[in-house]
Amino acid sequence: MTIPACYAGKILRVNLTSGKVSEEPLKEDMVKAFIGGRGLGAKYLFDEISPSIDPLSPENILIFMTGPLNGLPVPCAGKHVVISKSPATNTFLDCYAGGFFGAELKFAGFDGIIIHGKAEKLSYLLITDGKAEIKSAEHLKGKPVDEVTEILKEKNKISDLVVAAIGPAGENLVRMACVTNDLHHQAARGGIGAVMGSKNLKAIAVKGTQDLNVPDIDKLSEVAKEAIVEAIKNPEHEWALLGGTPEIVDLSQEVDVLPTKNFQYGEFEKANEINWEAIKNKIFIKKVACFSCPLGCRNLVEVKEGPFKGIILEGPEYETLALTGSNCGISDLNAVAKFNLLCDFFGLDTISTGNVVAFAMECYERGLITKEDTDGLELTFGNVDAYIKMPELIAYRKGIGAILADGVKVAAEKIGKGAEKYALHVKGLEYPGYDPRGSIGMALAYATADRGACHLRSWVIAKEAFGDLDPFTPEGKASEVIDDQDRNSIKWSLILCDFYMADYSIMVKLLSAVTGTQYSENELKLIGERIWNLTRAFNVREGFTRKDDTLPPRILEEALPSGKAKGHRVTKEDFEKMLDDYYSLRGWTKDGVPTLEKLKKLGLGDVAEKIGLKSN
Repeated sequence: MTIPACYAGKILRVNLTSGKVSEEPLKEDMVKAFIGGRGLGAKYLFDEISPSIDPLSPENILIFMTGPLNGLPVPCAGKHVVISKSPATNTFLDCYAGGFFGAELKFAGFDGIIIHGKAEKLSYLLITDGKAEIKSAEHLKGKPVDEVTEILKEKNKISDLVVAAIGPAGENLVRMACVTNDLHHQAARGGIGAVMGSKNLKAIAVKGTQDLNVPDIDKLSEVAKEAIVEAIKNPEHEWALLGGTPEIVDLSQEVDVLPTKNFQYGEFEKANEINWEAIKNKIFIKKVACFSCPLGCRNLVEVKEGPFKGIILEGPEYETLALTGSNCGISDLNAVAKFNLLCDFFGLDTISTGNVVAFAMECYERGLITKEDTDGLELTFGNVDAYIKMPELIAYRKGIGAILADGVKVAAEKIGKGAEKYALHVKGLEYPGYDPRGSIGMALAYATADRGACHLRSWVIAKEAFGDLDPFTPEGKASEVIDDQDRNSIKWSLILCDFYMADYSIMVKLLSAVTGTQYSENELKLIGERIWNLTRAFNVREGFTRKDDTLPPRILEEALPSGKAKGHRVTKEDFEKMLDDYYSLRGWTKDGVPTLEKLKKLGLGDVAEKIGLKSN
């Protein structure tokens, strides 16, 4: 197999310690086995870092990776992935961001960037048409993402320069720091921005004009049109086209899974003030889209009145509305938009930031922290004045923000006094916006996700609470979660957006059209399973086992107090049954370790050896 022309064909290597940049060809065997994006990045990470390294040390690497569909006229293919070892969880970490960075990187001549070491002084990387330079970023120190973006465009005299940057949160090694590109698109979870900050890398700026090729443009056009019909005209996707993710506020509220006041409740009495209708009526301007996407799911908004008048951003998305809105008891939509904008520019993940602020609010209301700890802030649920100060405090590690900046798990340990009961996380990654007590399959999805609590690995709630499956029974949930995890591993290797509910048949057509190689559905399923087992093996090598695939006390011990899911919790018995089923179907041991037989069957014999599995 030669590398198809839909790939740029090159990886950019950057050693910040030595100041050297180089390039190398994509490896044919790796492309065949892992495709691109998530899969290819995961293999590079597994092969190139040693176990047990500190994620914030120069020994960690930071990978920006595209897939075979980036830069081509394919719907919902505008994302790229950033991969590393997570400083929040010590697990494998992959984070996806939309916008234009992925396409621009391929136009500049590279499928990916692998960054080693640490620069002596704050630096940025400039990439233009196959040329890469490490430049001083001392003049950007402490600046928010919006200023960094404009300064780099002006300094380099490229008005359409695409910039991915960290804010003060990344520089200060906040373990919920993100990487922001195109101002409002985030590679957000697990402290990926802190890894970039630990390398003294402030930004990557890219501009490219090179062409990409496919073997049969007419065939690609035909398949792309079919994909557009599937993405746009499918009635099941209408909500994405109209309101985008804010539509989920009403869905979650209706079935009692909307996180409210630090997951004490699953419904918010003022949900109608932060839902899509509220956005549409109060702050909506127009729909916007990522590169080559006909869906246009993003909402450009402007606050038109009140103390936050004049702010403009893309968002807020559902996760932000849920975690920084209802979960903090905040019903002021303008305040949520302002909080969102502060997170974007300071460089913070809104999911983790909303979660940790809500945790602090509950601790305050329960007397575990006081005004003395918060420097006089009345940190109660719904208090906008205190709430709006939190992103800056966390980003700069000031006051109570210094305690919260390492995430809810570490914050609970520092506060003590039983605060762990109120910390919602898996493996140190904060819970996203769906309460699994109203959709039990999500409990398994969170527990088994390779990067910690994540709703994107398996959005089984779509079939459970939002669909026809019983949301309270553990029966059959393991297979549903596994199917999602494997399929998404393929989707994120191509790379396709989460909004595109792609099945294997359309992914086979797209990949075959752009590469000229005829794939089958079974081949893609095998590759998806291979990738999932690879990232599990990464975590096993780091010491993770069944004991880490667990749930927080609130989900196991406290029933939801109201709504359709009233009285429901995820019992230990139900959870352990799902986990047993999951491991069995995966072909793993009861402790959650992939077997030698399984890894060899998937073509991962080298991986098996590196995690200590050897034939007798």
